[in-house]
Amino acid sequence: MSKPLRLGIAGLGTVGASVVRIIQSNASPLGLRAGRPVVVTAVSARNRSRDRGIDLNGVSWHDNPEDLARDPNVDVVLELIGGASGAAEAVVRAAIENGKSVITANKALLARIGVEIARLAEAKGLYVGFEAAVAGGIPVIKTLKESLAGNNITRVYGILNGTCNYILTRMEKESLSFDVCLKEAQRLGYAEADPTFDVGGFDTAHKLAILTSLAFGVEVDAEAIYVEGITSISLADIKAADELGYRIKLLGVSRRTDTGIEARVHPTMVPKGSSVAQTEGVLNAVAFDGDALGEVVLVGPGAGGNATASSVIADIVDAARGHTMPMFGLPASELKPYQRAEIQAHKGGYYVRLAVYDRPGAFASIAARMAEHAISLESIVQHRRDAMPEGALADASVPMPQPVVLITYATTETEIRAALAEIESDGHIAAAPTLIRIESL
Repeated sequence: MSKPLRLGIAGLGTVGASVVRIIQSNASPLGLRAGRPVVVTAVSARNRSRDRGIDLNGVSWHDNPEDLARDPNVDVVLELIGGASGAAEAVVRAAIENGKSVITANKALLARIGVEIARLAEAKGLYVGFEAAVAGGIPVIKTLKESLAGNNITRVYGILNGTCNYILTRMEKESLSFDVCLKEAQRLGYAEADPTFDVGGFDTAHKLAILTSLAFGVEVDAEAIYVEGITSISLADIKAADELGYRIKLLGVSRRTDTGIEARVHPTMVPKGSSVAQTEGVLNAVAFDGDALGEVVLVGPGAGGNATASSVIADIVDAARGHTMPMFGLPASELKPYQRAEIQAHKGGYYVRLAVYDRPGAFASIAARMAEHAISLESIVQHRRDAMPEGALADASVPMPQPVVLITYATTETEIRAALAEIESDGHIAAAPTLIRIESL
């Protein structure tokens, strides 16, 4: 019988416990697929007494995860601690220093020092698997590294955060406000107590940075990604999108241009008939545009213990088979420096929501500002403002703002933002404009 692959698992949270459970319950078929038995020989976590619903009898326990990485009875270290630095970084470095391959689900760490990890691992001929770091259980990493290896990828885009997709779906389906949907997401465990990393778009940006490196052969650079979250999206925007034949999704989009890589995360209006528009709830969707195959769309669970553990297990099988493919598809030395194409050069249609004061000349001034920047309007929708609360006294000297929605034809980010800045300075609107891109999918 082949020598077992011995695993050391650092982190026994939801994902770590699920990995142990799957390995123990599917030991026989997993061993056949891996070509050798797979066993957990060591673990590390903060709380020894916590009941995780798994059998750890006969498994070594290390209070310090770095000690686990040095354990001679461990062949492959699974880093499932999380975080962009600290213990997670320490255990990965210790594992590589001690000649052990690494499997991680840590997108934040990879977005920060992924290329450095690749260099260290390649120098020692070690494998680093990270399928679970992007889109949970969807095999997007393997698809890019292997299945689409014969394609010249021109664009990667998708829904990469289940929390945001859940909130936007609930807002549309049930006409609920952002705040109400966020609280429900927190109650159900889809959002953290501090949801900024998710709803601010930063989680999506980390995942997009990894996909960008794989797709275009460039170094990972999360700081180069333009990021907007969904906190400014109102129910009025959701309803306007519906009336216009769109849905609002938080998309990560990365594409190759003549001047570099354009990578951006922001709320986007997408046609209702598109695959990403029909991806609802906590599901993720990732699409690739290749010159040989065309568009490929993968949809599935982007988070959760079993879904993420499924991707971790896939990496374990590769490690058991002795795979040593470069971490980002190309040797780290062959990755090109990230050359950023400014987001201001992005060209497309835009949705603009304005609260316009109801007074003579306001609309003419707005139209003139748009024309000055060569922005053509596809449609103008003026919604009736909400009725004044009963008993309130109107002040005839103060004009009431009217909600107005503009849909532009294709223009550049630079021009639309310049026009809106001038409209705001003219004093014809009561609040900062809401701007949402319309993506052609």
